[in-house]
Amino acid sequence: MVTDLRSYDVIGFGDEVPGVLAVISAAREYRRRTKRYPRVMLMSKGSLQEGIGGHLARGGLAYLDRSQISQELQKSLNLDTFGSPAAIYKEFLQKSGVTAIALDPRKASAALKEMLLQAGVALLSKVEIQSVSKEGQKIASITTSKGAVYAGKQFIDATVNAELAQAAGVRKQQGFETFGLPNSELPVTLVFETQGLTARRLKELDYIYLKRFTNLADSESQNFLLYAAGKDVKLAQELRLEMIDTRGNLKTLWAGNDYIDVRSPALSAAYHSFRGRKLSLPQTGVILDEGNIAILPNERLSWNALLFAVTASEAEALARSGSKPTANMQREMLFVATWLRSLGATSVTSASELYIRHAGNVTGVVEPLTGAQMLFGGVPANEALATFSYHFDVRGGIPGIGEKANSRGWLKSMSFKQPIFNIGIRHALIKNVPNLAVVSPCSGFEGFACSVGRIVEFNAAVGQGVGIAAINAILNNKNLADVSNREVRQVLAQTGQLPRIFGVANNTDGTLLAQFETLVTSDAIA
Repeated sequence: MVTDLRSYDVIGFGDEVPGVLAVISAAREYRRRTKRYPRVMLMSKGSLQEGIGGHLARGGLAYLDRSQISQELQKSLNLDTFGSPAAIYKEFLQKSGVTAIALDPRKASAALKEMLLQAGVALLSKVEIQSVSKEGQKIASITTSKGAVYAGKQFIDATVNAELAQAAGVRKQQGFETFGLPNSELPVTLVFETQGLTARRLKELDYIYLKRFTNLADSESQNFLLYAAGKDVKLAQELRLEMIDTRGNLKTLWAGNDYIDVRSPALSAAYHSFRGRKLSLPQTGVILDEGNIAILPNERLSWNALLFAVTASEAEALARSGSKPTANMQREMLFVATWLRSLGATSVTSASELYIRHAGNVTGVVEPLTGAQMLFGGVPANEALATFSYHFDVRGGIPGIGEKANSRGWLKSMSFKQPIFNIGIRHALIKNVPNLAVVSPCSGFEGFACSVGRIVEFNAAVGQGVGIAAINAILNNKNLADVSNREVRQVLAQTGQLPRIFGVANNTDGTLLAQFETLVTSDAIA
């Protein structure tokens, strides 16, 4: 056991993929510039022996949220399906064998392990922070619960709850405190994997349920649907309507080569009828949602579907306890497994860690990032590190946001257009702890920005930039917080790693969202 002081150039805390890629980026840049291996350490609360890559590895989330580029934009700019990802993320996907959407957690972990090894990054598992020592405003060292002390020059926090930043005295807004809703939080997911239930069989089942639930003459199925609705006739009618598209066609699932998108609540209703629990997340705290399913080798399907409602304090507690599922979550999983086996699954295995979408946001960053700024196109093109596009996705909803908006007199829709924006790093850099960056859903997002900013592909680009910035800070004897986007962009351009830049300024919708964010956040604590 290490009991003496160990010194490093860069220390990463948290092994979520963007954080892993950040320390790899830092290690590579240091070696490129100095021809020497750096001293870089990656610490994690999780067991790295179980897998490296946080919720994409131990959390089993195999269905990747990719940058969403319209066919029109692909054609006009000659872009690939998913645009132009950060170079290091592209490399990670290639090494993990990803063709489009599906990421095999085992392959992902192996790819990250190989990349870390080649970069010369040291690993430390099952770390609990006992304390953080500071010299002036800067972090000097981390003391673990085992009494080991790790000193560093630059620090990167990749945890969903900014645990290192909090230990260093950075203030974090709880939940959606950005909207004056400090108790509200997005639901968490327990991802599970099935074997023996093929995509073809699932398509058949989905079609059968859709046909029967939408057939009012099928009294048996209408009773099942009513049970799924908790005997709420109005909800049963709403569920039935959600099974048919605007043209009157059944909303059958979409199946690609390596993914399935469930488009209707038919499968959900079938499960909730079996379970005898109302299909309502606000009322029961758990639903089998319309699934995003990754198709993996050997008839394995990875389901992002089982949602559990949590408060902000519960999300924080789960993150601090290693993202482990609670006994209630595991109990629900037993019902899900029984139901899936009745449909033909030969095995059902849940992940060892939860997928926690969001757990608040740090304050005091160099340049906070709002949803409106994303719609305005993000950072200027001449300082952009990459471009990303994704809808404002608050899966499961933000409890209380509708009521809050209404109380403020917002009468328009709360569905805002999807941004296509240029990425920088300044929202991740902490002003008052100038050798610390937070690269995660907990970065300095305000308003609706975290609903896009929580996506791994976006944060991977930020992570690559922060890794380079950390080395710039060390070699130029300056604060990480003072490194500009342009300095990082220059390195990416010089090394042939700069992706295509194509952010779009949507001023009309940006102005609308700015009005909403200003109105609803006006009483949020700064």
